[in-house]
Amino acid sequence: MTTTRFAPSPTGYIHVGNLRTALMNYMIARKAGGSFILRIDDTDPERSKQEYVDAIQHDLEWLGLTWDRMERQSERLDRYAEAADKLRAIGRFYEAFETPTELDLKRKKQLNMGKPPVYDRAALSLSADEQAALRAERGNGVWRFKLDHERIEWSDGILGDISIDAASVSDPVLIRGDGQVLYTIASVVDDTEMGVTHVVRGSDHVTNTATQIQIIKALGGTCPEFAHHSLLTGPQGEALSKRLGTLALRDLREAGVQPMALLSLLARLGSSDPIELRTDMAELIDGFDLGRFGSAPTKLDSQDLYPLTARYLQTLPHTAVKADLDAAGVPEDKQQDFWAVAKENITTLKDLEGWWALCRDGAEPLIAEEDADFIAEAMALLPEGPYDSETWGKWTAEVKEKTGRKGKGLFMPLRKAVTGMERGPDMSALLALMQVVRARG
Repeated sequence: MTTTRFAPSPTGYIHVGNLRTALMNYMIARKAGGSFILRIDDTDPERSKQEYVDAIQHDLEWLGLTWDRMERQSERLDRYAEAADKLRAIGRFYEAFETPTELDLKRKKQLNMGKPPVYDRAALSLSADEQAALRAERGNGVWRFKLDHERIEWSDGILGDISIDAASVSDPVLIRGDGQVLYTIASVVDDTEMGVTHVVRGSDHVTNTATQIQIIKALGGTCPEFAHHSLLTGPQGEALSKRLGTLALRDLREAGVQPMALLSLLARLGSSDPIELRTDMAELIDGFDLGRFGSAPTKLDSQDLYPLTARYLQTLPHTAVKADLDAAGVPEDKQQDFWAVAKENITTLKDLEGWWALCRDGAEPLIAEEDADFIAEAMALLPEGPYDSETWGKWTAEVKEKTGRKGKGLFMPLRKAVTGMERGPDMSALLALMQVVRARG
């Protein structure tokens, strides 16, 4: 069975970059009728917080990305310890004691010599007594996986055939000196034991994948199919990390972005398929093809989410937004007619309140000096409310007859006087909803 996973760290709120990874894995699983696992990478006890776990679940639920099971790595530490013991037993795990300063000096020396800045495996030559002395002086060392110096190759679902020389990569640290298990081994153990068949993640993980392939094989596991999607940048190609503060899913939700707008954009961004609004997840899944994504950095402009949100709102009946209409203060008997007018003129549901305020309280008239006398004469002809869908047509016809104005010279000044705006909804429908027209005086 096809099984994928999304493994966020609960050290902060998830953002659009995280969502892209989650969405691809979700769609692969759902398209194949498989299983999607939400796996919380919480092996760092100091930085992991339950509030972020709750927020991750809330964000995914808001988007409709349902998971079939949830796992927490903090509850699987015994499994990682067993894997570490197995690696020690086969001679693929060793303890190293260098300080960060010593490692930095080694890297600089290697770079000056024109060599790749990889760990020199000096710890392998330490005697038991030397290890004991260093442990007494510095505390426990880190545990590194001993790579086989050979080429590591796989067929990537997006990047194509990949080949990495393991000799150009440092033996990865899998367990820190304080005992914290790192992602590199925890992920391998979980993927193997949970039967994960496909792993899609960012291209910044390519080197991790190379080392993890060797770890999987050393532990006797089966490698999943790997794919590495491009990294997102800002609209000008700038590093997205500088702007992630505004691209957390919770912030986009608060700004009024609709889930299907966000999903429609991220499900196709970076692929050869056009970005088009889809109104349900099934449509996105049906058209998803990992092979249509490219490797080049992918530009994301969060402003693109707002036209998609506006178009999505236009597809909804008033019953779908009743809670928002209630919150804006729209009376029950006016909601259907009001929504028919408002949905064509809003970007997000946050805009509803302003449109209802216009209908309820009227607007500050916008009157050009040369139109002042005309507006005064026209307003004297406007009957008292309530208004209906016929009022605008009858009124403008009478104003035209009395003043001789016609066309744009007639309609534009009247619209500006009634609504305070130069453009907007059909005036027959809008005036029928208005309870106050301030320019009447």
